[in-house]
Amino acid sequence: MNKDSDRVEILVSEKRVKLHIFEPSKRKIWTVVGKGEEHWIDPIGSYCSCPGFYFGQLNGKNSCYHLDSARLAQKENKIEEIIFSDDEFTDFLSGMISDL
Repeated sequence: MNKDSDRVEILVSEKRVKLHIFEPSKRKIWTVVGKGEEHWIDPIGSYCSCPGFYFGQLNGKNSCYHLDSARLAQKENKIEEIIFSDDEFTDFLSGMISDL
């Protein structure tokens, strides 16, 4: 196994792939908790807010270990789902943006 696949296995086994669901609208925000920081991801659109994804894109790479973790977590049904009220959506987004 290489370093990235080890990271992927750890993130999935520790359920650090999070799906935040806002109700009743059913809006969803995906995050992955990496090394001390949480990154916003879009597994469908293949995007991650981590610097590795950004620099990987510059070098022709289409993924990062956070996105790979989300794909594996979906496949193995090891996603941590967290339910929020729609009233919390704005504050949640504000907090995510301030962490970027």
